[in-house]
Amino acid sequence: MKKFLLVLLVLAIIVMAGWQLYSRLTASDIEKKPDRRAVSVAVETRPIYKDSIRDIGVFTGSLEPKSQFTVAPKVAGWLKELLVDVGDTVDRNQVIAVLDDEEFAQQVEQARAELQVAAANAANYASDLDIAKREYERAKALREKQIASASELDVSETAFNASQTRHKVSLAQVTQKESALKTALVRLSYTKVQAFWEEGNQVRVVGERFVDVGELLQINQSIVSILENNPLTAVVYVIERDYPKVTIGQQAVVTTDAYPGRTFTGSITRIAPLLKESSRQARLEIEMPNPDLTLKPGMFVRARVEFARHESATLIPLPALVRRNDKEGIFIADKQNLKARFVPVTRGITNGEIVEITEPEISGLVITMGNHLLEDGSDIMLPKIATPPEANAGSKSIPSNIESGDSR
Repeated sequence: MKKFLLVLLVLAIIVMAGWQLYSRLTASDIEKKPDRRAVSVAVETRPIYKDSIRDIGVFTGSLEPKSQFTVAPKVAGWLKELLVDVGDTVDRNQVIAVLDDEEFAQQVEQARAELQVAAANAANYASDLDIAKREYERAKALREKQIASASELDVSETAFNASQTRHKVSLAQVTQKESALKTALVRLSYTKVQAFWEEGNQVRVVGERFVDVGELLQINQSIVSILENNPLTAVVYVIERDYPKVTIGQQAVVTTDAYPGRTFTGSITRIAPLLKESSRQARLEIEMPNPDLTLKPGMFVRARVEFARHESATLIPLPALVRRNDKEGIFIADKQNLKARFVPVTRGITNGEIVEITEPEISGLVITMGNHLLEDGSDIMLPKIATPPEANAGSKSIPSNIESGDSR
């Protein structure tokens, strides 16, 4: 029991000694820690000014034709003629290629001959029907006079009905052969491959050629591609932050590396209703008038869209913004007392290195360099104002380049 009490006493003495040592060291560190407010900080300032500022989004993408499709044959065959090439203009329904039509022409002749046979058979059955009808009417009349027997009337009626059936079948065969002839004529017309479209411009251009004369083409094998290059569509992608700002009808200024210094104007026509999860971006389509066909599909473009414009806005440089105690603000230089005053601010539009301040109303000089060392009320040193050489003639130079005064 005595040993236990002795151990507790020793531990208590050690704890008290440690606490006294810690308190002395802490007090010493506090005394040695410099006070930011007690040390003058050399700073650089810029004037707070008013001007217009724009909220502009810059997006990149590519030009695409408003309409693009490939022309392909509906029947297989040897390519006999190719009437257009890359860069040629094409009118609506223009024939652009001709396939070998010998086999299809033969099918037309065969269908026409079969139609003639069917028509002849129909005429023959019509004649037989007429004879059977007269015979039936004669037997019917004789039966009414009790001259012909009932069996004779039945035989003539059966022959008449059979003749009617054969005539109807012959007429159906004529219709069938007419349809076959029309089909053969349509297939023959398919050997003249046309570029067909309904909406858009009357004239378009050939973008690519995929085959050569003499090739055996299969059904739906691409021959050429047809492009509508006026207008074009600039397809760009907007990030999630700017997505709520874009609206249909907004104007866009488009530039491309192919024509440095030249701008083109378009308007937003479509906005994707979703953002891709992989990139958090949404597709944006800008319609670009291209009457002289200067722009080409596939060109890389940059689109600038103005979301907002504020006139007479209060503006400061971006480096002036700092955070103190979880508040964003700026340090304003007090030239008279050489003090830095921290002012919490609410920012508006940020355009590059320029920031709009919406609240509060501020003026004067804002500190842009050295503000990371400042606290509210810190002493500051402002840069020396450069004076012309003649103004310093006969005066002694000041060894230090920092003095109180206005900022540059």
